[in-house]
Amino acid sequence: MKVDILASGSNGNCIALTAGETTILVDAGIAKTKIEKRLLEVGITPNNIGAIFITHAHKDHTKGLPLANKYKIPVYAGEEEWKSIEIVEEDLMQVVDSEGEFFNHGVGVSPFNTHHDAYDPKGYIIQGDKYKVSVCLDTGKVDEFMLHAMQNSDVYIIESNHEPRMVEASSYPNSVKARVLSDVGHLSNKQTAAALTELIQGKGEQIYLTHLSGNNNLPALAEMTTVRALMKKRFKRDIHYKLEVI
Repeated sequence: MKVDILASGSNGNCIALTAGETTILVDAGIAKTKIEKRLLEVGITPNNIGAIFITHAHKDHTKGLPLANKYKIPVYAGEEEWKSIEIVEEDLMQVVDSEGEFFNHGVGVSPFNTHHDAYDPKGYIIQGDKYKVSVCLDTGKVDEFMLHAMQNSDVYIIESNHEPRMVEASSYPNSVKARVLSDVGHLSNKQTAAALTELIQGKGEQIYLTHLSGNNNLPALAEMTTVRALMKKRFKRDIHYKLEVI
């Protein structure tokens, strides 16, 4: 399965996953024209997008949804999450729940519940071409149900949002600091590393660390935290797994 992370971070998130002739997007959080441009740059024609799966309705995940209206792409989101999405034509709106599995031209997509300050946030498991990809973005914690859903993946796309000490020292209002650090906020580097130590088996899995805060994290810090945690399990980078920080 081909993975193209078109955008990642507080300014917008959009992931393209391609199996054979089928491409789906997870989130569309940058402007429609930027999505079109970045798709073409990685060799994907926008009118070949089979579906868009939304993790939650915050603007950095939904800003580009007019793309769906232009190309008549079905958009999937948690039922309650549609309360906050108003820019998708009604006939394109589809509901996902954590018991369902959805197929688009041979690519299977299964949602799982996450923990974020949204109505009905989801992560997604995408399977095709004998590969399993887990996408886990905005969430304040990783629970046992999420670990169970993501286990045995070949690719993990997971947020490593912040370093708590940098959040505490930031100029953010106390209410924002509390939100980021809460169980319905975002994953810290340490939380992400802990989840990956539960998931990685050393069979050559690909890890993408995503959604890094531009103010409260550093790519090298996110990278080091995960590498050190996996080293404690005797897993060596580029031998037992691969890692890329987006």
